[in-house]
Amino acid sequence: MGMKDKILIVDDEGNMRNLIKIHLLPHFMIEEASNGKEALEKVNKHHYQLLILDVMMPDMTGWEVCEKIREKKNIPILMLTALADVKDRVHGLNIGADDYLVKPFDPQELLARVQALLRRAAESNNKDEKGTISISDLTIITSSRQVLIKGEEVELTPKEFDLIHLLATNQKQVYTREILLNSIWNTNNVLDVRTVDTHVKNVREKFRKKGLSFNPIKTVWGVGYIFQAPDRLA
Repeated sequence: MGMKDKILIVDDEGNMRNLIKIHLLPHFMIEEASNGKEALEKVNKHHYQLLILDVMMPDMTGWEVCEKIREKKNIPILMLTALADVKDRVHGLNIGADDYLVKPFDPQELLARVQALLRRAAESNNKDEKGTISISDLTIITSSRQVLIKGEEVELTPKEFDLIHLLATNQKQVYTREILLNSIWNTNNVLDVRTVDTHVKNVREKFRKKGLSFNPIKTVWGVGYIFQAPDRLA
């Protein structure tokens, strides 16, 4: 098996950390942080394969921690929320969380979500197919996960990159919001389809600001989205 994956559990409640630890310990190495500040210090110092992050913490919410980490790192983040409120979940996905679990959760589901996130992270690290995709003045570099427009880098969140990369890699395919949610966010909760629209809007806006000569994401009304290359003949 080699090295076990290392997971950081961030929750201000010791009981909750223990509970999660009990379920995950046989499979993973576990470290803990009891607040956001401690979590950020640990993430900066050590290398974790996954973060389990509670939303409601006194000094700094899980969302704030998530945003801070996303500025620098692409580590998979599973948010724990006691709120079954859709708005909160959508917010979490929009700021770059990879998945969420509502407390109280089933231990088997916790393990399944964690394993799925780790598997996807490992796959995307190994999948450097096609290396670079160049279409007109848009360049997508798979290995370094960069997007360039006219040679200038565009700052994208990890999920925004996944979205444009998926569409550009499969240019003939129309993706429904459900398929996009499933392949990029690993969820097919119909309530979260707005997350896809928000990300599409953000990507388009960022590309437009950098002066891209075409709109690479076309809306197929009533279906979803497809990559739209500029008309070669124009």
